[in-house]
Amino acid sequence: MLQNNKKGKEVIPGFKNWKVRLDESVDTEQRIARVITVNKTNYNILIDGREVLAEASGKLIYSSEGETDLPVAGDFVVADVFDDLAIIHDVLPRFSFLKRKSAGKKVEFQSIAANIDYGFIVQAIDTDFNIRRLERYLAMIYEADIIPVIILTKTDLISEEEKEEKISLIEKNYNELKIFTVCNIDKNGIDEIINILEEDKTYCFLGSSGVGKSTLINNLTGNENLATREVRSSDKKGKHTTTRRELILLNNGSILIDTPGMRELANISIDDGLDETFYEISELIKECKFSDCNHTSDSGCALLNAVDKGIVSRERYDSFIKLKKESEHYESTYYEKKKKDKKFTKMCKTIMKEKSNKR
Repeated sequence: MLQNNKKGKEVIPGFKNWKVRLDESVDTEQRIARVITVNKTNYNILIDGREVLAEASGKLIYSSEGETDLPVAGDFVVADVFDDLAIIHDVLPRFSFLKRKSAGKKVEFQSIAANIDYGFIVQAIDTDFNIRRLERYLAMIYEADIIPVIILTKTDLISEEEKEEKISLIEKNYNELKIFTVCNIDKNGIDEIINILEEDKTYCFLGSSGVGKSTLINNLTGNENLATREVRSSDKKGKHTTTRRELILLNNGSILIDTPGMRELANISIDDGLDETFYEISELIKECKFSDCNHTSDSGCALLNAVDKGIVSRERYDSFIKLKKESEHYESTYYEKKKKDKKFTKMCKTIMKEKSNKR
């Protein structure tokens, strides 16, 4: 879904920023496009100043090792247009890439969006507010080398005192983060967010279902671009409406990406993300007596000592250990599965080669 830029230029939103971030030069013969929407079997891309339906080439599909190698919303791709259908031949390097563990029991990476400058973590400040969930989002965003920003919605549902109390809970460990509070009904706080949006920069909205992401984006764009539903009177929660990732271009040249609400958020391989999310813990464990300290029972553990002294809260420690163990478990399971898949593929190729030689 694309909103026209007032400047009327046939440019690829965010491409100049992409070249600066990666210090990349592109073959002038290549036709570059940006992925706007990912559908089940195809894509919508922006190329030559217009939106076109596209499919991935057979070579791109069969050379990919998994979903993360295929185009995702925000990607810059090499494509050719034939009448009203484009063929995507290659995905250009990404300066950032948001991904998580697939929902359910399947241990695979699920792509979210690419080439993101800022990740807006949206939480409803009433019943949805959850520090532990916020830490999960931060770990994912930091791992992707993206700058996090926190937006708290539905401020009309709590008192000013409650609002300040919850903001203080965040600032206790993340006083460097920008925090915005908004009310989508009277649009209080919307202008403050609009004022930080920069031309050519890409902003991705992340959060649970029903926190008001789509309504927030509609308020930021000034248009009813995204479908929304009324909140339930029983619990004041909105119903999930976004079912796919979409790129939206604002009149000031900034780019927004809406994402479906995440009912489940698990991460794979988030070492750097954990270090930044729990920065004070990361510094403490450098002082542990043993380099392979498990931080749960080993003697000489600087982290456990800090918890005992009240320097690190028990809740924050528990959250760190839980995320670390979860990430390590999924990482081990994922790479073990990849190893088995490669072994199976190699065996199949050997069998096929032997059959061919016997003919």
